Amino acid sequence: MKILVINGPNLNFLGIREKSVYGTQDYDYLLKMIGEKGEQTGCTIEVFQSNHEGAIIDRIQDSYFDGTEGIVINPGAYTHYSYAIRDALSSITVPKVEIHISDIMNREEFRKVSVTAPACDKQIYGHGLEGYLEAIDFCLKK
Repeated sequence: MKILVINGPNLNFLGIREKSVYGTQDYDYLLKMIGEKGEQTGCTIEVFQSNHEGAIIDRIQDSYFDGTEGIVINPGAYTHYSYAIRDALSSITVPKVEIHISDIMNREEFRKVSVTAPACDKQIYGHGLEGYLEAIDFCLKK
């Protein structure tokens, strides 16, 4: 199985930004964790990160053609207002999981609203980096 993990803006700053919210593990740690999950499950997992909305949309669209069988996405701040990312996700029929490291329901009001979640099969939040592994497991079971 081929799974695509997409990380939106500022995720590359894990371990640097707001450690009390996002933890002290850095982005390389997340990449290693995801890579090990791929090895354990025998699936191919590609990780893509961009701070640019259009690049994220392009990568979602490319997944239609490249054999991707599941998408895990942490849209970052785009979660709350990117109808363009939502539309791109809606165009893809593979299992999709929206992931958030922090508990977005116990943060600022604007973080409680996700315009992208309705285009996904599941939303996971508040489970830290482990949420990525849960999202991958969900895609593998679909």
